[in-house]
Amino acid sequence: MDTTEPHQRAVRAVLDAALAEGRTALTAPEGKAVTDAYGIPTPAEALAEDVDEAVALADRIGFPVALKIVSPDVLNKTDAGGVRIGLASAAEVRGAFTAIITNVKAYAPEARILGVQVQQMVPAGTEVLIGTVTDPTFGKIVAFGLGGVLVEVLKDVTFRLAPATRDDALSMLDGIRAAEVLRGVRGGAAADREALAGLVVKVSRLAADFPEIAEVDLNPVFASANGVMAADVRILLSAGAPAPRRTYTREEILVSMRRLMQPHSVAVIGASAEQGKIGNSVMRNLVDGGFPGEIHPVNTKADDILGRKAYKSVMDVPGEPDVAIFAIPAEFVPAALEEVGRKGIPNAVLIPSGFAETGEHELQDRIVAIGEEYGVRLLGPNIYGYYSTWHDLCATFCTPYDVKGGVALTSQSGGIGMAILGFARSTRTGVSAIVGLGNKSDLDEDDLLTWFGADPRTECIAMHLEDLKDGRAFVEAARATVPKKPVVVLKAGRTAAGAKAAGSHTGALAGDDAVYDDILRQAGVIRAPGLNEMLEYARALPVLPTPRGENVVIITGAGGSGVLLSDAVVDNGLSLMEIPPDLDKAFRAFIPPFGAAGNPVDITGGEPPATYEATIRLGLEDPRIDALVLGYWHTIVTPPMAFAELTARVVAEFADRGIRKPVVASLAGDVEVEEACQYLFERGVVAYPYTTEKPVAVLGAKYRWAKAAGLL
Repeated sequence: MDTTEPHQRAVRAVLDAALAEGRTALTAPEGKAVTDAYGIPTPAEALAEDVDEAVALADRIGFPVALKIVSPDVLNKTDAGGVRIGLASAAEVRGAFTAIITNVKAYAPEARILGVQVQQMVPAGTEVLIGTVTDPTFGKIVAFGLGGVLVEVLKDVTFRLAPATRDDALSMLDGIRAAEVLRGVRGGAAADREALAGLVVKVSRLAADFPEIAEVDLNPVFASANGVMAADVRILLSAGAPAPRRTYTREEILVSMRRLMQPHSVAVIGASAEQGKIGNSVMRNLVDGGFPGEIHPVNTKADDILGRKAYKSVMDVPGEPDVAIFAIPAEFVPAALEEVGRKGIPNAVLIPSGFAETGEHELQDRIVAIGEEYGVRLLGPNIYGYYSTWHDLCATFCTPYDVKGGVALTSQSGGIGMAILGFARSTRTGVSAIVGLGNKSDLDEDDLLTWFGADPRTECIAMHLEDLKDGRAFVEAARATVPKKPVVVLKAGRTAAGAKAAGSHTGALAGDDAVYDDILRQAGVIRAPGLNEMLEYARALPVLPTPRGENVVIITGAGGSGVLLSDAVVDNGLSLMEIPPDLDKAFRAFIPPFGAAGNPVDITGGEPPATYEATIRLGLEDPRIDALVLGYWHTIVTPPMAFAELTARVVAEFADRGIRKPVVASLAGDVEVEEACQYLFERGVVAYPYTTEKPVAVLGAKYRWAKAAGLL
């Protein structure tokens, strides 16, 4: 039984006819048929095959009109001289028709000319662009921005996954830099937001319904208070569809990941007793790290490695290991992986390099095929291994790490992985896991997100990535995770040079950064601008309580810091509270006459600890204040540790009373402020020395997560 809707059947007939002719673009009349089927408003129009017919059609449609060439071989009509607009009389139509035909024949002598489209002139309005493209990472995405020539000059465009919801579409209208233009400026009427959002939804649905539609371009669309109308429509087709990627259900992912991250038994293929070899380093880390499960070394030439019986083949290993860790050269991996599959081991951790990242794509395809044949999930290849701290598992050839905590960290790069490790150690950040992903031949970020989202030991997830294999699967996993815990992403390849470097590093092709930026935001992910920010967000977000509202107050001992902190608040999209008169009076009771209330509250640098304490207490006590930013200035009157101890004590006292607000602090002073910051951090106050930007950036990240999670 055909359940296709009539409008879909109408479009299908148009597309099938065009594809049957081998065409990759629809003609203007075909585009009109498609847009009419989906209720996309376009001007009245008709096709004229000769000049007399053009005049008659113009008279019937009503002057003024536009004329546009109709040719399957001419995509850019303007460049071909195939467009005339604002024609107000029969004489003008005659002259324009002749000129268009002449121009196009000169521009493309072999082009097939089907006629000239006579089109109603569109009512005036703001020119915008609405379109869809097929992105290699995210599939069908919808774009919105200023239209006409402005889109090429300003590139003020925003993107969402298609099909878009009404809320997605409305967020796009506010997501461009020139959003104010649509609201009406200099006395002009605002554009009809509902009509614009509805058009975005319709166009995105059209593209999502038909995989063979590669691109839809409505540019310009004229948006006014009276509605919207697309003046020009271009629809490009693609005969081929990408090969479907193997997918797994959430339950399948969790079952496999549980055995990977919480194994009872592991086999090390390529284990070695010889120091300096990767197989020896992996074995030592497993043994010395205190892994409580079974460790089975596999080595064809050894009987005993580090006091454990060695086996010639993984087939000889007793029982059913949960994980096989590979520490052998790349060329030997396929044969060993076959044995792992026959043994029924569900996970293979592929440390060796020498696969797609060095151009050996066939070798990587071969191991992927073996993994799929036997149901073995592959982590890697080309990785440093992984750490699962709560299970005392250190399956890596890098340095060990065993500080347990709530932060899960992942990276595609081994170098970045070691930076993560060093940062965690130097800041004493407790982690639940550190995982290398390398070439991501199989397991990738969406698998890890699914696991860490469900893992009660993990409170925050931070991921360094150079590409996404399946952007939609990642978005789906992120949307399921973000309401429960923050997800921080460092996307490498923001610039053209960075994207090129990322592609050469692991065989990954980085997508367009603007698309990544918008769609990661749509998924509720916090995007970090750099490596240090990613690590600091991961470290700090679990420490900060979730804010209850938007009102941020700065309390500072230095006017200069107050100004910089205010700038940082604005830069991070936060709201400085307008201090009401009664609260202003309450703050003034604690600060000297030459201080300044308002926001920031400047208590001045010479005040004793009691003034800091009184003003912080007031900030925590008043229910209208939702978050505090503290600016400390090192003086002998109030030494750094005195400030740290009083702040931590007051914050803890209010927490015991059930009043938990995010408090961040910037400490300026001599080297003693470093110890004070560490003291505060360990007690729930996110504090940094020598910077006003970093604590506020962390607070901004917490707010972005709270909004994405629906908590604000």
